[in-house]
Amino acid sequence: MTTTQTSGIAFLKGHGTENDFVIVPDADNAIELPAAVVARICDRRAGIGGDGMLHVVRSAAHPEARAMADEAEWFMDYRNADGSVAEMCGNGVRVFARYLEHAGHISAGEVAIATRSGVKRVHLDKDGSVTVAMGRARLPEDGVTVTVDGRSWPARNVNMGNPHAVAFVESLDHAGDLFTEPPYAPAEVFPDGVNIEFVADRGTRHVAMRVHERGASETRSCGTGACAVAVATARRDGVDPSVSGEPVAYTVDVLGGSLTITEHPDGEVEMTGPAVIVAEGTIDPAWLADH
Repeated sequence: MTTTQTSGIAFLKGHGTENDFVIVPDADNAIELPAAVVARICDRRAGIGGDGMLHVVRSAAHPEARAMADEAEWFMDYRNADGSVAEMCGNGVRVFARYLEHAGHISAGEVAIATRSGVKRVHLDKDGSVTVAMGRARLPEDGVTVTVDGRSWPARNVNMGNPHAVAFVESLDHAGDLFTEPPYAPAEVFPDGVNIEFVADRGTRHVAMRVHERGASETRSCGTGACAVAVATARRDGVDPSVSGEPVAYTVDVLGGSLTITEHPDGEVEMTGPAVIVAEGTIDPAWLADH
């Protein structure tokens, strides 16, 4: 294994609706990325800065993805900004696909990407948008109550391969500063932590959200969170495509732009939005060693 302390790391920077990521290409899974190193690289003042890291590995080279290698050549080994491992990141998988195109590994069209929550089907549109088949939402019955500055709201439990608690509020200002995780109870509903979305109505099938992402504080956007919000809003509105037989689409505004979320009668949730590569370079090995 190549150690991060003795060699530089090639990287790129990208974002999807301003949810930004450090991208580390490592086809052979040869770079050691302990949590402390990931957190150092994602630090916005002392490092490159990002809401998370996209470690790009061939599925056959990663023990967590080998079983998916026949279906998806590439594995998104996603890390939160604090270095912890995450199951899935919706904006991240769009940026991951954009990187694969940028690097010449794929061209516009369909691609399968392995993640810890399964294989995701991605379509790169010629207009620059990227659509991801995010899988089906699970709606466990056990929700929580979220509290901010003395106000409390019931939050719906929605799982998009990672856990979300969706609370509907009159104003997004009610979410507070979101620097720290808003308290919720009962805590045992989410033993591994949770992403918490605050949602306000903007119009017919149009909502806005703010989010505290597990392991990353408030972010400008959260793709799986937008999917969870759309599904939770549809159910609140009495809409269920599996019953009506018709797909339903919601526009979800995030701080960094807008995403279109479509839920189909078979339960599949699709997310469409932008993905941009903005820079690339090499991390100084001396800087990596000095920590």
